[in-house]
Amino acid sequence: MMNENLWDYRPDVYGGDRSLDIIGFEVHTPDGEIGPVEEESTMAGDSYVVIDTGSWVSDRSTLLPAGLVTRIDPAERTLHVSPTREEIMDAPQFHGAEAGAPRSRERLGAYYAHRLAERTPAG
Repeated sequence: MMNENLWDYRPDVYGGDRSLDIIGFEVHTPDGEIGPVEEESTMAGDSYVVIDTGSWVSDRSTLLPAGLVTRIDPAERTLHVSPTREEIMDAPQFHGAEAGAPRSRERLGAYYAHRLAERTPAG
């Protein structure tokens, strides 16, 4: 997955219903739950979710590029993502307005692009 695609939802994730409010949906990683969605942006080229990971690390939220969302299940109120809990917890953290800054976004995008590249077999 290319770095620039990280900031847009995959076409099949929302099923065409971008009006769906996912705030409060529980985020599921491949290795379990990590916390609820507390904020979302659906702006083209700048889409992301903010996950309340306070149950893992006190008073902490983390920004996750929307391209890492693999499925949204409105019936179960869950949002499924490709990174593991450890990958999310090890990601660069930002506070307040810093999270929206282009440099912060580049750092976070580079982190996830690198992690995803490590998973992909060479060849």
